[in-house]
Amino acid sequence: MTPARTLFAIRSYLRNFARDRGAVAAVEFAIILPLMLIIYLGGVELGDGMAIQYKVTETARTVTDLGSQYTSINTATMSSILGASSTVVAPYSSAGMTVTLSEVTTDANGAGTITWSCSLNGTAHLINSSVTLPTNLQAANISLLWGEVTYPYTPSMGYVVTGTINMYQTTYFYPRLSTTVAGPASC
Repeated sequence: MTPARTLFAIRSYLRNFARDRGAVAAVEFAIILPLMLIIYLGGVELGDGMAIQYKVTETARTVTDLGSQYTSINTATMSSILGASSTVVAPYSSAGMTVTLSEVTTDANGAGTITWSCSLNGTAHLINSSVTLPTNLQAANISLLWGEVTYPYTPSMGYVVTGTINMYQTTYFYPRLSTTVAGPASC
């Protein structure tokens, strides 16, 4: 075969290859499939994480709101209030979730101290320990109920990338029926 004939055969082959559209869709699909799967699975994880964050916020609000409706809380009632958290966070697991309900009292300068504190699956705050309140709550001689929830969220598919994410939410409520809420003797 002569060089001219070989060059002609190669050009002819390349022209035919360039015009052939038979497997383009399969190649494009193979290139785009991994990206589509990442976007889809990432969207599922993001949606699940947002739903759990919403549940954590609702749990903090519910526990603190329940506590604010009493003038005095005994140990059994506190156990029920803190136990309500598992119902609020459902259908997600409450295993590992920490719920703390405390009363914060301020002095004449608006500095807060813990009056009483109870916790589910965690450690309660020390009585008479100092608390830094948000600026808008640093009023003189008031009592607030302070609810905190920490939820260890472990993504089902993205665990390798992110690990466990601790979602934390805090909320404050004023007592509804009196100026303070008498806490339980022990928690």
